Amino acid sequence: MMTARLTRWAGLCAAVPLSLALTGCGGGGDSAKPFAAPPAASSPAPSASASVDPQAAEKATVLASYAAMAREQMKAYCQADAKGTDLEKYATTEALGQIRNDLANMKQAGTVVRGELGHETEVTALDREAQTPTATLSDCVDLSGYETYDVKAKKVIPLPTQQPLRYVMTATAQRWDGRWMVTDIDPQGGEGATC
Repeated sequence: MMTARLTRWAGLCAAVPLSLALTGCGGGGDSAKPFAAPPAASSPAPSASASVDPQAAEKATVLASYAAMAREQMKAYCQADAKGTDLEKYATTEALGQIRNDLANMKQAGTVVRGELGHETEVTALDREAQTPTATLSDCVDLSGYETYDVKAKKVIPLPTQQPLRYVMTATAQRWDGRWMVTDIDPQGGEGATC
């Protein structure tokens, strides 16, 4: 018997590729907005407040890498193919495997992605002192402007009825050779939490 978590995941996979996409494609019209990642900080601005996050610049770099990976992921989902994308610059083998599995399922089903996903992403943990520096990200994903489109039938496939339009997912990134790479994407990271 499937748990509620597995049931949600199975339903989500049927209509929504694994994870986040941060820009729109095809059919989104002028409403598609690119993901605005925080700019990479060169040096923190002086502040009178002692509560400035000493890791802010590194967190901004992590978010920028995550956003770049997600833009490339959306390019792939819009055509159900990774050709012409730079996914390998931003995602490691495990994360790429998850995305490629989505793409294979999309090709088999004859679907592509249209519209856009909304995102509110933050770095919730950052360990710069680890042998391999690691960051955990939390992303509030908004599906209200997102569509899965059946290319052959020329129609939109509705989301499963049990799928919330906003939910929390997590991702992990690690710094390899001086740059942050997404190593894992977990659509169930929020344990079914909505945001």
